Amino acid sequence: MITYEYKFRVAYPDTDKMGTVHHSNYAKYYERARWELLRNIGIPYQTIEDAGIMCPVISMKFKFVKTTKYDELLTVKTTLKAIKGVRIWFTYRLQNEKDELINEAETELAFVGLNNWKPCVPPPFLVKAIEKYQHDSTTK
Repeated sequence: MITYEYKFRVAYPDTDKMGTVHHSNYAKYYERARWELLRNIGIPYQTIEDAGIMCPVISMKFKFVKTTKYDELLTVKTTLKAIKGVRIWFTYRLQNEKDELINEAETELAFVGLNNWKPCVPPPFLVKAIEKYQHDSTTK
């Protein structure tokens, strides 16, 4: 497993009439956090697409725990939970500055061909980067 923390401030347009973050924004937050985790291990998402592969979300689960408002500094703790066959799983914990849990989520993505949308194995350079990162983090 690989975990990465991504911090950001809630933007005003992300809030709704009630003054809280609208639920539709959580998918965007987690997508950014997911790609920052990959960038952190040396694999920007663009390199995956350049290899002819896309990663659509095929399952998404959220648990809303607490509301959050404009300008709050939030941290997403993203974990690459598993990669197996043509799928990859991530979990997320969104916390505010007080370390209070705001939201928990899980996504499942598939690797598919860029031109044909058929399931395919992940690019070898991604698997190698994940294995290297996991090995390096256990030997420290």
